[in-house]
Amino acid sequence: MVLRAYAKLNLYLKVLKKRRDNYHNIETIFERINLFDTVLLHKRRDKKINLVASRAGLPQNPAKNIAYKSAELLQKKFKINYGADIKIIKRIPIAAGLGGGSSDAAAVLLALNKLWGLHLTKENLASLAKNIGADVPFFIYNCPFAYAKAKGDKIKPLADCRKTKLWHILIIPNKRVITAMVYKQWDCARLKLTPHLYRYSRKNNKNEFDKGAGLTRPQYDVKILHLALRKRDPDSLGESLFNSLEPVTLSLYPEVGVIRKELSRLGIKSILMSGSGPAVFGVVPSKKEGLVLLRQLRARMKKRKRSWQVFLVRTH
Repeated sequence: MVLRAYAKLNLYLKVLKKRRDNYHNIETIFERINLFDTVLLHKRRDKKINLVASRAGLPQNPAKNIAYKSAELLQKKFKINYGADIKIIKRIPIAAGLGGGSSDAAAVLLALNKLWGLHLTKENLASLAKNIGADVPFFIYNCPFAYAKAKGDKIKPLADCRKTKLWHILIIPNKRVITAMVYKQWDCARLKLTPHLYRYSRKNNKNEFDKGAGLTRPQYDVKILHLALRKRDPDSLGESLFNSLEPVTLSLYPEVGVIRKELSRLGIKSILMSGSGPAVFGVVPSKKEGLVLLRQLRARMKKRKRSWQVFLVRTH
C-alpha cells in the first residue's frame, strides 16, 4: 500500500493546565494541509517489522520512530503473526510543529488495519493512536478541520467546514524545536502570570504579556474562529487565530519573530505559529496571490541569505 501522510496546522491552540500524566490539556483546531510524506508498506509473512526513512535526522534506531511503534502496537495487541516493511519518504520538515511524525504513524495504523485484515473502525484506531502520540488521532480521521481537546486526542471533525479551503504561505527555519522544552517554559511562565495572557502581540510585532486581555475577549474564542471557517472568509480569521505557545517558542527561538516580520512586510495580516513551532504560516486570499507573494518572499530571502524552507499550501 502507498499512502500520503498529510501535515497539519494549528489555527487555534490554547494550553490549559498540566495533567498527571505530564501532558497538558489543550483546546485546538487542526487544519490538514496538502504538504505530505509518502508511506509505503508491504506485508511480510514473518513477524519482522522493518522501517527505513529517506531523511537524516530521524531516530537512528527505527524502533524509536513512532511509525514503527504504531506497527508494533497493533501487532502485539491483536497478536498478529505477520510483519511489515515500511518506507517513509519525508517531505514534511521534522520537529517543526506540523505533525509529520504523527501523520506517518497514523498512516501506518490505517494501512496495516487493511493489510493485516483487522477491520477496526476509525474510532477504534483513534483510541489506539492516542497511546502513540497526542496528535496521531487527528490524522486517523479523513477531515480537513477538526476541534480537539484533552491532550489533543479527543477529536471532533468539523463537518460544517468541509467546503472551506484556505491558502497559506508556510515558512520553516532551520531550527528543531523540542516540544517538551517549550511546555516546560510555558509552565514556568504560568507560575508568574495567567497562561492565556502570555501571547504574541501582533500590534507591536514582539513577544509580550497582554495584561489587559482575557479569555472572554471574543477574538480569542475558539467559537469565533469556527464561525470564520464556516463562512469561508479568510479575511475574517484575523485576530481569532491564537497560540498560547507562540511567545514561549519565540523567546527560545527569536527567528520565529523574524519570520513573522517578513510575512507582515508582505502585507499578510493573519499570521500564526503552528503547534510548538517553529513553523509560521500566513493566510493569503488565493493561490494566485500566494504565488506572487511567494516570489517576493524568495527574492527577499535570497537577498538576505536566509535558508528557510518555504511552501505555498492549502487545506486538504
